[in-house]
Amino acid sequence: MAAKTKAQDIIDNNAVAVFSKSYCPYCKSTKSLLSEMGVKPYIIELDQVDDGAAIQDALEEMTQQRSVPNVFIDHKHIGGNSELQGKKQQLPQLLKDANAI
Repeated sequence: MAAKTKAQDIIDNNAVAVFSKSYCPYCKSTKSLLSEMGVKPYIIELDQVDDGAAIQDALEEMTQQRSVPNVFIDHKHIGGNSELQGKKQQLPQLLKDANAI
């Protein structure tokens, strides 16, 4: 339960949140795209924190998505890298609406 609370706090308190793993190429792609757009997301590398596996389990329960990256913009679940890349056209407006850029 603590992991679910931690995940929800991260989502609630950040305009853009990325749940990631440091070695994941899709995560790198997501972080690069957001960086290119001038966004400084909150990033948590699940493979580098003690409760990373529990947070990943909690995210799966919350979003039905187990894979990383798991991206949230304006407290809403976007999905993974494929979904984020697919929203490139809408991304500037989504990020402005979230006060992230």
